[in-house]
Amino acid sequence: MRLALSVALGTLALDQATKLLALARLSPGLPVSLLDGILALTLVMNPGLAFGVLGAVPPGWRWAVALLSLAALGALAVLAFRLLPGGGWPAALALGLIFGGAVGNLIDRWRFGAVVDFIDVYWKVYHWPAFNVADSAISVGVGLLALRLLIPHRSQPS
Repeated sequence: MRLALSVALGTLALDQATKLLALARLSPGLPVSLLDGILALTLVMNPGLAFGVLGAVPPGWRWAVALLSLAALGALAVLAFRLLPGGGWPAALALGLIFGGAVGNLIDRWRFGAVVDFIDVYWKVYHWPAFNVADSAISVGVGLLALRLLIPHRSQPS
């Protein structure tokens, strides 16, 4: 449990710090190239869920997006209570990444009514939806959690 909490707090701190930098130094929609033709920093305010899903929801209904996020966090908490006692460090790492990222994006929704995204990966005219540290942490955490659930857990010899 301690590892999951430490990872969650570290993820949250890194996420919020990078978003503050992005808000302070980037102009909305104006890319700053890091690797020409591959990677740029582009400030985008995403009112929807992951990858802009439900981004066109009218502003008066954005509370519904926040409620969906809270419901997903609640379901994850239930999963955490089941996995953490016997899941070892892989489960703790995965859940810490997911919780830290989810809370980071919820803070944005509360503060701005949208999530601060700024990492823009692209090739020619094909852009992956802009994302942030929280989104990356959630994605890696879900991947680790899926591996943890799919690969049989070996019990430790007595």
